[in-house]
Amino acid sequence: MEDHYEDHVNGLLLVPNGEALGNWFGDGSTESEDSFTEINNWKNITHINKTSTKSSHSWGILFTILGTVLLDFDADACQSPARAYLLDVCLPEDHAKGLSTFTVMAGLGGFFGYSMGGLNWDETEIGRRLGGHVKAVFSIITIIFVTCVAFTITSFAEIPLWVLATVDSSNSGADTLPVVLKSYGACEGGDEQVTTGEQPTSITLIDGLVDETRFIENPEVIKESLSSRNDDLVHTKNKLEVESLSHYLLSIVYMPLSLRMICVTNLFCWMAHVCYSLYFTDFVGEAVFNGDPRATTGTDLQLRYEEGVRFGCWGMAMYSLSCSFYSLIIEKLIQRFKAKSVYVGGLIFYCTGMALMALTRAKLSVLVFSWTAGIMYSTLFTMPYLLVAHYHNVSTFELDENGVPKLGSGLRGLGTDIAIISSMVFLAQFILSLCMGTIIKISGTTTAVISTASFLSFCGALSATKIMYLDL
Repeated sequence: MEDHYEDHVNGLLLVPNGEALGNWFGDGSTESEDSFTEINNWKNITHINKTSTKSSHSWGILFTILGTVLLDFDADACQSPARAYLLDVCLPEDHAKGLSTFTVMAGLGGFFGYSMGGLNWDETEIGRRLGGHVKAVFSIITIIFVTCVAFTITSFAEIPLWVLATVDSSNSGADTLPVVLKSYGACEGGDEQVTTGEQPTSITLIDGLVDETRFIENPEVIKESLSSRNDDLVHTKNKLEVESLSHYLLSIVYMPLSLRMICVTNLFCWMAHVCYSLYFTDFVGEAVFNGDPRATTGTDLQLRYEEGVRFGCWGMAMYSLSCSFYSLIIEKLIQRFKAKSVYVGGLIFYCTGMALMALTRAKLSVLVFSWTAGIMYSTLFTMPYLLVAHYHNVSTFELDENGVPKLGSGLRGLGTDIAIISSMVFLAQFILSLCMGTIIKISGTTTAVISTASFLSFCGALSATKIMYLDL
C-alpha cells in the first residue's frame, strides 16, 4: 500500500505541473487555456477532436493525463486494502459502525477538497505566490495528504499476523476460550495483553520469536517450546500460501450468486455516481451557466463556463458533506428499516434527485439536489461491504432450494471479495469513458450526463432488490 501512497503523491505533482514539464520537453510556449478548462475538456470526449488541432501542448497533456490516472487509480486502489483491514480487525457487531466512520472521513475529505476548488485562488495572495489557481489547490492538497499519511503510519503499531497465529496455536490445546485481542489488532509498544478465558497472557517479541509468560496464579499451564511453535507456524504458513493462490483464482471465477448480484448492483451504482463526479462541473458550466469551454479565453461564454465550474465545485462539496451526515445515521437506519430498504431507498433517492436536477437546471437545484449524491456515495461505501462482511461472519453465501441459508458453502477470503466488489469502480469508469462522449454528442447537451446518472441509479435499485440480505 506504500507504493500507492508514493504514486498518489506523484499524481498530485504531475497534474498541476504537466504544462511546465511539457514545455521542458519541447512543447510550444504559447499561452494556453486555463488548466481547469483543459482538464474538463479532456473529460468530455466531444471536445477532444475540436481542441486537439489547436493545442501545441502534447507533452503537457500527456503528463497531466498520467497524473490524473495515477491519482484516480491509487485513490481507488488504496481503499480496498484499507476497507478489508477495517473489517478484519473489527468485531462483527462493529462492522456497520466502522464502515460508516470510514465513509464519514471520506465525505469530510471530499467536502474540503471540493471547497478548495470552489474558491478563486487567483485573487488571493497564497494563490499568486503558489503559481495560480490549480497549483495552489494541488500544493495545499499535497501537504495535507502527506501529513495524513505520516500520521496514519505512526499512529499505532500493528501486531504481525504470524504473532497472532502463534498465540492462537499455543492455546489450541488448552481448556480455555479462544484468544481475544483487546485492541483490534494494534499494540502499543512491544507488549500486548490478550485474554484466554480466565487468565491474561503477555506476548513479547524476542529476536523474531514469541515469548509467552503466564501469571503465576495459573501454574498448571505448561510453557510450550518456542521452536516447536515456530515449526508449526512455518508449516501452516506454507499450507495457507498454497491454498490462498488457488482459492483466490477460483473465487474470482466461481462466485456465488449472492456476490454476483452485489457486483452487478455496485457496477450500476458506480456508473451512476461516476456520471456525477466526473462530468458534473461540465454540466453546471454549460447547461446551468450557459457557458462554452471552447470559447476564446476572456470572452463572456468562456468566463461563464469557468464560473459554472467553480460553482459546480460547491455543489460537489455539498454532496460530500451530506455523505458525512448520512453516514452518521445509516447504521441506525439499517437497524430500524433493515438493509434492503436502506440500500434500495438510497438509490431511488439519488435517482429522483438527479432527474429533478436535469429537469430544472438551476443554480439552486445544483446545491439542493447534490445532497442526494451524498446519500448515493455513502450507500456505495457502506452497504456492499457490510453485506460481504455479514456473509463471511455467518459463513453463508447461498440459499438452498427452500430459501434456507446454507452454512459453510465454500471457503472464501474476505479481502478477495472486497477487492472484487471494489473493482467495479474501474469497470464503471472504463464503460463510461467509451460511451459518454457519444451520448453527449447525440443528445447535444451535457444534461444527458445527469439523466444517465438517474437511469443507471434506477437500474441499480432494481438489481439491489435481488441481493441476498439474510437477516441483516
